[in-house]
Amino acid sequence: MGNKGVMTKILAIIGTVLIWVPLLMMLVIAGLGYLQSGQFTLDYFLPEQILPLSLAALLVGGIFLLWAAIRARSRRAVIGIGLLIALILIISSNVVAITSGLAAGQSSTASPAYYTAVGGIIGFDILLIVIGNAGIGLIRDLFKKIRVSAPPEMAHAIPEDTSKASGEVATAEQPQGEQAAPMEEPAPATTASNPPQPPPSE
Repeated sequence: MGNKGVMTKILAIIGTVLIWVPLLMMLVIAGLGYLQSGQFTLDYFLPEQILPLSLAALLVGGIFLLWAAIRARSRRAVIGIGLLIALILIISSNVVAITSGLAAGQSSTASPAYYTAVGGIIGFDILLIVIGNAGIGLIRDLFKKIRVSAPPEMAHAIPEDTSKASGEVATAEQPQGEQAAPMEEPAPATTASNPPQPPPSE
């Protein structure tokens, strides 16, 4: 069983909140835009536009969350692999955008570099959701109460035979000197062929 102490819970909570920061900002900005214009527009480029904050949230939050998962021995694979792939996607999409001229507006939006960069950003957003959900599941696991089961010797104990015990008690209460009275044999039944003879008259 992993470590589910206070330190592990604090790491999991802080890491999960930091991972969700770029996504929550995306939702907040979309909600403000809906209040102003009446249209709900989700800007999935926002993590790219606030890249320093997104990278800081991913690195710090991801390290905290991975540390908590290692301590708790729960959801280590999804958090670790998701964190690694998210870093690769966000870095590669920025490298493609800079080298192809997309960042400076010198490349066409129909070029392969554009779709590569956009695909990397969308993949980064999806992995943030995956890691954030894994963090929520980890917190749920850490705060889940453990059921205390009965010891094996108590679980497999065989109850005593009450009828046998009551019989032993009755035998013990019977006096040693007394014996049970023998049962009388029943008188032979008379048949119709041999009727009883009347006594002789004087």
